[in-house]
Amino acid sequence: MTEMRPSQTANATQGICYLIGVDGGGSGTRVQICLPNGRTIGRGVAGPSGLGQGIAQAWRHIGAAIADAFAEAGNPDAPPELCAVGLGLAGVNVAAWRDEFLRVAPAFRQLVLDSDAHTSVLGVHGGGPGAIVSAGTGSVGEALFSDGRRVSVGGWGFPVGDEGSGAWLGLAAMRIAQAAADGRGPHGELAQQIMVTTGGNAEAMQHWCVNAGQNAYAQLAPLVFECAEYDPAAERLLYGAAQELHSIAIALDPHATLPLALLGSIGRRLESRLPAATLKRCITPAGNASDGALHLICKAISDSE
Repeated sequence: MTEMRPSQTANATQGICYLIGVDGGGSGTRVQICLPNGRTIGRGVAGPSGLGQGIAQAWRHIGAAIADAFAEAGNPDAPPELCAVGLGLAGVNVAAWRDEFLRVAPAFRQLVLDSDAHTSVLGVHGGGPGAIVSAGTGSVGEALFSDGRRVSVGGWGFPVGDEGSGAWLGLAAMRIAQAAADGRGPHGELAQQIMVTTGGNAEAMQHWCVNAGQNAYAQLAPLVFECAEYDPAAERLLYGAAQELHSIAIALDPHATLPLALLGSIGRRLESRLPAATLKRCITPAGNASDGALHLICKAISDSE
């Protein structure tokens, strides 16, 4: 699924002064800038750049994160024509979003785009074969096999997919709170905390739900973890979320031949609840998704030489 936008220059690899790796998802954007010799000179962060939240926002936040990284490096923003950029972004599987994103891209010397799941695999496993299950605001699994075959599982998006993610947990917690407000369920600790956080009464909760999106529901997920010690309903949600991530891992690699990394703020917190067989496969990541985006652009440069 890797998409390249050809350079408008005859020699795309000449004149590159900076390599930029971009990791963009539903909760934030992380950028790493390297010199051609591989030395990292700056890192930057900004708001979300998942394509499902809007193409203009994605480029705005990517630009802000790149500027932040150059500021850390003590350099002014470099002209796009001096930069080769690898991007791993949520939402690139939707062709219309991907095509529009590339259409309005700045005139970088070279640009390569793939999913944030794929760049996570590349970063975590040092460019080699392996699998990841990532659960943050959303969830997705991706595997890269030694023969180059790629497998993707999940990542269908909120609210119909992204099982085991922060938004999925938050939505499930809201349902528990609504049942309690109606008298259809117990007023447990989780239900009470969700009610307080989203307005304190049925009318306020309904208003909150009308205006809430993926990020807002994901902000409720920490309450599920906080209440799990005291409320069986919260613990059941966490157990269910861990089982969803386990099922993604099995679907990715049924014979468990690949090393596996569990990523994302929710994924890491759920790790202890995974079945023992899946836990045994988990490794410490060698890098992150921005490292993987740099792998992506470096390979594209090498292939074009």
